[in-house]
Amino acid sequence: MSSDSEEEREQKRRRYKAAKKVARKAVAVAKIQAFDRLYHRLGTKEWEKEVFKLTRARERKTRDLGVLMCIKDEEGKVLTEDAVIKER
Repeated sequence: MSSDSEEEREQKRRRYKAAKKVARKAVAVAKIQAFDRLYHRLGTKEWEKEVFKLTRARERKTRDLGVLMCIKDEEGKVLTEDAVIKER
């Protein structure tokens, strides 16, 4: 731990805030460009392919991989179907 004076701390804070502001603007510009490219692609003949690609990606993100239901029966065979699991 170094003991910076209040003036040094304030100077570091100003530099940090300035860098953060520049980074935020760069991210905003990159997002705008990415969306412009997306909208341009959706305006072409291949729009349907792009829409399905986005839909698949969104569906994959929403999958909850932490909740996998499977148990084993008496013979050690893995059961994955809901009806069979409930019956077991």
